[in-house]
Amino acid sequence: MSLLLVGLLWLGVTPLMAQSQLWILDGNSGQPVSDVFVKGNGVIQTTDSTGKVVINASQKVRVYLSHVSYSPQYYFVAPQAVDTVYLSPKEVALTEVVVQGFEMERPLVEQSAAVAHLSGHELSRFKETSMVDAFNTVPGVRMEERAPNSYRISIRGSSLRSPFGVRNVKIYWNDIPYTAPDGTTALNLLDLSNISDVDIIKGPAGSMYGAGNGGVVRLNNDLSSFKNGIATAEYMVGAFGLSKYRLALQQPLKSGNIAASYVRQKSDGFREQSASEREVFQWSGSWDLQDDNHLNFNLLYTDLYYELPGALTAEQVAEDRTQARPGSEELNASIRQKALFAGVSYDYSLGQHWEATTSGYVNTSDFDDPFNTDYKKETQFGYGGRTSFSFNHKLGRHMHLEWVSGGEYQYSKTSADNFGNVGGEPDTLRFSDDLFVKQYFLFTQAELQFPKDFFLTIGLSQNHLNYDINRKADMATGNAYDRERNFDPVWVPRVALLKKIGASQALRAAVSYGFSPPTIDEVRTNEGSINLNLDAERGTNYEIGYRGTWWHERLNTDLTFFYFLLDETITTYTSPQGVTLFRNAGKTDQKGVEIAINYDVIRKPSDIINLVRLAHSYTGHFFKFKDYLQEEDDFSGNDLTGVAPITWVNTLAVESSLGIYLNVTHQFTDEIPLNDANTVYQDSYHLLSGRVGWRKAFSNQWNLEIFAGVDNVLDQEYSRGNDLNPYGQRYYQPAPGVNGYGGIKLAFTY
Repeated sequence: MSLLLVGLLWLGVTPLMAQSQLWILDGNSGQPVSDVFVKGNGVIQTTDSTGKVVINASQKVRVYLSHVSYSPQYYFVAPQAVDTVYLSPKEVALTEVVVQGFEMERPLVEQSAAVAHLSGHELSRFKETSMVDAFNTVPGVRMEERAPNSYRISIRGSSLRSPFGVRNVKIYWNDIPYTAPDGTTALNLLDLSNISDVDIIKGPAGSMYGAGNGGVVRLNNDLSSFKNGIATAEYMVGAFGLSKYRLALQQPLKSGNIAASYVRQKSDGFREQSASEREVFQWSGSWDLQDDNHLNFNLLYTDLYYELPGALTAEQVAEDRTQARPGSEELNASIRQKALFAGVSYDYSLGQHWEATTSGYVNTSDFDDPFNTDYKKETQFGYGGRTSFSFNHKLGRHMHLEWVSGGEYQYSKTSADNFGNVGGEPDTLRFSDDLFVKQYFLFTQAELQFPKDFFLTIGLSQNHLNYDINRKADMATGNAYDRERNFDPVWVPRVALLKKIGASQALRAAVSYGFSPPTIDEVRTNEGSINLNLDAERGTNYEIGYRGTWWHERLNTDLTFFYFLLDETITTYTSPQGVTLFRNAGKTDQKGVEIAINYDVIRKPSDIINLVRLAHSYTGHFFKFKDYLQEEDDFSGNDLTGVAPITWVNTLAVESSLGIYLNVTHQFTDEIPLNDANTVYQDSYHLLSGRVGWRKAFSNQWNLEIFAGVDNVLDQEYSRGNDLNPYGQRYYQPAPGVNGYGGIKLAFTY
């Protein structure tokens, strides 16, 4: 009898002894994650409010962990184990999304500015060959790609100043100044894989970031999210000879991480003379040092080549949309650029209430540009850095002060030679310059948190800019000379007030001043003229907005109204030789509304279809010329060139516990005026695209993704970017019709 009792007791105790416990935590915040779907050992369970789940495991079992807001993963559970598992967040509500707006990390709902955040999940929902499609889902932002790898960005404004390249927008990469001191940005040197997420500040941000009325784009490449070694291989193919592959390695260290990646992307192009090829190598490191100090290092090398098909007239588009501008092929219109960028940033503590961040970079670039009108060669060297000191202290029981001050300095020297172009080769030298640019600014900002959740922000900067153009040779005049301009120092203030309503809603209002001086390419043109009389654009922006999260954090809303008065607007015109020139054009009156809404129709981790998310963005930019006279022409009251009055974007995301996902995007763009006289418009158009894929974790080491997609499903005839005020009526840069792509990603965790 005693043996029987012992046996029964043993059978009863064994299940208890075989119980294992898992605590599921957020990989970023370390907070418990409830309602995680745990499948394995023949049962389906969910974690409780503490992130805990109990699993009966008499032997080692594999469980599948999934949650609508986190990336799924497998985990091996041993008998009687007590383990902690960290999940990587996908997308979260406004109250949880932490962004760095005006140098202060805060939840998005507490940002007193029009700030938008693009997560890595949102960046990868499209073809992944460029940032264009993802950026265009953000209200108030328009990104164009007139030729493959030829980008321009417009934030709350016209693309008038961007015949090529990125102007009027300040860009940082991993907290390091990436925009050149003259205001231009070679965004095409980066691959999408060099970016983990993006923060976009819309409107003048000069009180903290210097010149640029459009705003600021912060490109981040976070290395802190992986805790194991990961080797990745990716391959993609698509229409028009597209191919792209990527090899990457991420290795955790005792006190940090290192990562290296190589990307090669190639395409024959949709049009004649539109082939492209880009190779990008990145090496990054991140180290945690003593006393809460942190060091980041990034090295980027890019070898870029892309052909320039040129713009067409309406008649040429009707005849053959794939043709290049006459002469482009014979003269090999193209760009070849090799560039090296190395930057470091250091975060360090200076005591109980003080912290500081210092970053610096050096870069070199070789640039060849045979074009229809000339052949340009440039060699550039530059360096710069930024430092800021922040003070964080509680003032009594109900007030809090956060104060940040610092400065930024940048310098570049460019040797620029312009030749004639004979058969795509440089011919006789026309003129040769050494171009020196120096810009620096000092800034300070204080944010006070008052009782009843009022936040007051006051910021101010003083900005300096100097151009020195040393013309060494000029074949037209036979003279050598030096031209210099010191722009008057500019004081740039900003004042903002925010009132939180509960934990998940806020109202905000802001007044900010902005300025944007001409770039060196606008002062010194390809036909040899130097226009140092070109003045900086200056303007004042008035803004009110609302952010809120509703319906158990399933509905997010963001609404902004702004009124921007811009003076000395810089516009383009084209000489009879086809050279783009610039001039100040009086004032513009810019009124706008921007709305972003996203909500989860279905969010049930335990169901097969565990997520259905809809998102909508609306941009209403009602911009007019004001007091714009050019000789005998009066364009006052006309629509601002290059701006679509209305843009509407709708997205659908569907995910399932089987690993299958679907992304669908619809974009409507209103008609766009293509000249100042408003006599030529690009017709409105609808773009529809979709991507479907399957993700599978075969163990706790192997992850596989297979995907395919279609762009421009409706086969719309449109331009992905137009030429504005061109000579010879060459307005249009036709984009591809319906086209597809597909690829595979394989990652091994060790």
